[in-house]
This record gives sequence, C-alpha cells and structure tokens, in this order.
Amino acid sequence: MIDIDGTITDGKKHLSTQAVHALRRLEDAGIPVVLATGNVRPVTYGLWRFLGLSAPMCCENGGVIWHPSWDEPVLRAKADEAKEAAVWLSTRIDGVDARGIATNRWRESEWCLFPDEPLEAITAAVAESQWSHLSVVRTGFAIHLMEPHLSKGEGLRWLFERMGWSPEDALCVGDAPNDLPMFEFLNWSVAVGGAFSAVQAAADVVSPHPHGATFPPLVEAILSRHVGDAE
Repeated sequence: MIDIDGTITDGKKHLSTQAVHALRRLEDAGIPVVLATGNVRPVTYGLWRFLGLSAPMCCENGGVIWHPSWDEPVLRAKADEAKEAAVWLSTRIDGVDARGIATNRWRESEWCLFPDEPLEAITAAVAESQWSHLSVVRTGFAIHLMEPHLSKGEGLRWLFERMGWSPEDALCVGDAPNDLPMFEFLNWSVAVGGAFSAVQAAADVVSPHPHGATFPPLVEAILSRHVGDAE
C-alpha cells in the first residue's frame, strides 16, 4: 500500500523514477501494489495506468475505492458538507480560499484547502460550527475536510474485505498524518525519509532515504523475502 504525494513524489510533486522502476518490479513478481492516497481518482488512475499496476485504488483518504474493471467507483462519502464548511470558513477566517486546491474540481468525497492556510484557526472554527463532525487533517500538500469515518485505514479495510486479503500480509509506505490510520490497520509500516515526525514515530521502519529513494532497497528486501518464502 503506497501513498503518492510526498512518498513516491518529493516536496515539489516530482515523481521519483527510482520508485517507478521499483514498483514495476513488484508487479512483475506478482505482488500487487495499491495506491492509497489523498489524491483524486483521475490523478490516481493516470499514475496507476502508467505504472502498470493491477490492484484497485484507494483515493481521497478512503473516500473513493475504484478499479477500472468495476462498473462504478465505491463512494464512501460525499463532498457536499466539506465544501459547505470551506465556504463558511472563508467568511470567518482571513486567508482561507474556499475554492481550495486545484484537484477539488474532481473531488468526490472530501474538500481540500491550501496547506499553508491557518490550521489551528480552521480546526477551532470547525469544532464550534455545524460541521463539527468533520475531520480536519493536514498533509504536506493540503488541509483535508472530510467526514469522520473516512481514513485510509477504513478505506483499505473495506478493500481488503472485498478482495479477500489479510492485513497481516501487507506492508504500507507513507509520509504524512493521513497515513497513520493505514499504519494502524496493516501489519508493517515504513515511513519515508522526510516524513512527519508523528509518522516516523508510528512506523515500524524509518527509511534513511528521502521520498522515492526509499523504494529500491525496500523492494529488493521484499523480493528477497518473497523468493525465500517460495523456496
């Protein structure tokens, strides 16, 4: 289970070619790779397609689960309330832009503000509003407003049940606070170099390599173990 932004990309959203080659090695070995991301379905699908992946995608922090072979995506929430909360916040807090980040035009289950907007003021205002049930989660790339049952962990739980997979057999890699529920759900977790301190503290392993440079040695270790188990 692989996060995208800040994990296989760097702080400038540049995709790591090292990670691309490593993830293709996993798929070639018959080990499915799930993109588990806060990003939207069109962006995730484009990356999925060009990486040559085969497993379903977990998008928008577990709000949207999809595989191109399915008739339609599974939407575990709607973005309406989160968008309403963003509009309301923009009337209460200077510096909040209700339009949010560019990918909001494709969001189906949540709404995202810019990451440099005043997180503490936003969190406090939401807590005292009619949208107090919404979660407010900051990553390095956005402030996510979403329904409380949404998380990568719960989205993956749904996906694992549908696919008949066991979390005991899975490893996840991430960098930001929205990856923590995924770390809790799955058996093994790796924080890339440069991850948030809370994510490093929660991980089973902290990579000494930044972002996508984590993947070549990690994939080599996985494949060595995979071959050993097969023998």
